[in-house]
Amino acid sequence: MNILFLCTGNSCRSILAEATFNALAPEGMRAMSAGSQPAGYVHPRSLALLAREGIATEGYYSKSWNELPATPDVVVTVCASAAGETCPVYLAPVPRTHWGVDDPAKATGTDAEIDAAFETAYRILRARIEAFLALPADLAQRDPAAFKAEFDRIGTITA
Repeated sequence: MNILFLCTGNSCRSILAEATFNALAPEGMRAMSAGSQPAGYVHPRSLALLAREGIATEGYYSKSWNELPATPDVVVTVCASAAGETCPVYLAPVPRTHWGVDDPAKATGTDAEIDAAFETAYRILRARIEAFLALPADLAQRDPAAFKAEFDRIGTITA
């Protein structure tokens, strides 16, 4: 299964999700990330946080959804539509869901406050990824409606 984490800039949340998913996923599952308007860089605080968590950061870069190495089987948008962000729409006929997370790159304040925003985004994404990985491996094929319901429910987990 190939999962695509999608946002606009592909510099923070989608990269955090891709790297975390790939660190936790069993063989046969792989995450990719992309943006509809890629920033062209990965936010340094995202890379630092992943490194602190012991998650490899080599090879991750901000990329367009036109550069995907494989066709996704499922798509997760991670933009915070409640904050007025416009989520990109991936048009392939695959299951999609929205796991909105506030953009830590837009956080302001002290270094500690900004780091806390990155940590919060990471913890939420990690909890959701762990819940996704706990689903029965064959649920999407066996019961597509139940899979979609669980896929959507996971987006409500707050950590």
